[in-house]
Amino acid sequence: MYEVILMADKHAKDTNLHDVAPSNVKGVILAGGTGSRLSPLTKATNKHLLPVYNKPMIYYPIMTLLNAGIKEIMIVTGGENVGDFLKLLGSGREFGAKFTYGCQDGSGGIPVALFVAKDFVDDKFVVILGDNVMEDNIRPYVEKFSRNRTNGAHVFLQKVNDPSRFGVAEIRNGKIVRAVEKPEERISDLTIIGVYMFDKSVFDVIPSIQPSARGELEIVDVLNYYIKNGNITHDILDGFWIDAGNFDALYEANRFMAQREIKNRTKKPKGI
Repeated sequence: MYEVILMADKHAKDTNLHDVAPSNVKGVILAGGTGSRLSPLTKATNKHLLPVYNKPMIYYPIMTLLNAGIKEIMIVTGGENVGDFLKLLGSGREFGAKFTYGCQDGSGGIPVALFVAKDFVDDKFVVILGDNVMEDNIRPYVEKFSRNRTNGAHVFLQKVNDPSRFGVAEIRNGKIVRAVEKPEERISDLTIIGVYMFDKSVFDVIPSIQPSARGELEIVDVLNYYIKNGNITHDILDGFWIDAGNFDALYEANRFMAQREIKNRTKKPKGI
């Protein structure tokens, strides 16, 4: 694993880096993987560079973090794709941000990719999967999590019709009691969306978990560690969210963003 760190130059808007979110909160976008569910499109490029209406997919998780006031962001991807991300995103100056690039060797699951950010993170941070497209602004939750003096994790949930496709959370008495990856039996309709908040303790948790039956480390096992220790919280979101990792979901993401962009474009200012 190696890192390519690009700093915005002296003409960048450095005053924007810490004027909204607390300075201890950083962002991590996980944008690796083979994208096999979107083959053959992903034979030529990383799936997170595919278009969602008029923007590359990676722009959406970036905007989620920027809207939350997070300006220091690491993008973790496979070594063969780093050049493409650098060409598209550069130092982050265009976004008023500072980007760091982390390279993941091979696969191994979300926790393995997340571990690449160990030296980048100072304290608390937000991690988002690069194929997640959403409209909710998570800034209030980030600010609350950053003020919390206790260590732990925070997840975002959303009701879905097909929970067996995702990791889901079982809730009792307002608390998460179990996280299960793609359950065969319906235990909940609340999926754990690909946006998580952790403090640095997660980098002590990840080495302690064991690979699942499919040979990868699972993010639900990381979450179950926090559940067992009683230091995980959650919020339920109801705005548009989708994991755009297959053709149907990519189509829905394109459709929603196209409708929203067209609607915003056709709005007339007051008085006209």
